[in-house]
Amino acid sequence: MSSHGVSLDYVNSIVYDLEKAFWDERGKGARFRVTTVGRDYFLNKCLPRIETREVEPIIETVEQVMREEGIVAGISHEIDGQLLRLKVQGCLHEKVEQRLVAKGVEPFTCIPANLVVLAIEETLDRPVELAEIKVEDGTCRMLLALFESRPTYD
Repeated sequence: MSSHGVSLDYVNSIVYDLEKAFWDERGKGARFRVTTVGRDYFLNKCLPRIETREVEPIIETVEQVMREEGIVAGISHEIDGQLLRLKVQGCLHEKVEQRLVAKGVEPFTCIPANLVVLAIEETLDRPVELAEIKVEDGTCRMLLALFESRPTYD
């Protein structure tokens, strides 16, 4: 690798090609195969900084890590019962989603959303499902379903 790093355009072009190939192979089923993309990053960067067992501060911690790393400009969220709405602004991978939408591919993965999902599932043992992704005006809007804690079999 060169001393100046790897260009973001190069990285995003590879991510685009991988996502497009996966979509071509699996269609809408691809969504259920990419939910843990970002897991190593989460375990190394986010999980050590989570100090709470409440959803909102967990989301705020994940956002802080991603802002510090320059991955996103910001994440806003709203919780309404079992629904979690996320808005991701200034994401490094926004161009990937825009290219996919231009090719008629419905957005099916979002790394920042995956990190939030992993944080809630790992920390609270609550299943979370990414139900919808929309890309509008430079913002990715996600709808996630928060389920109750997993049952225990004591």
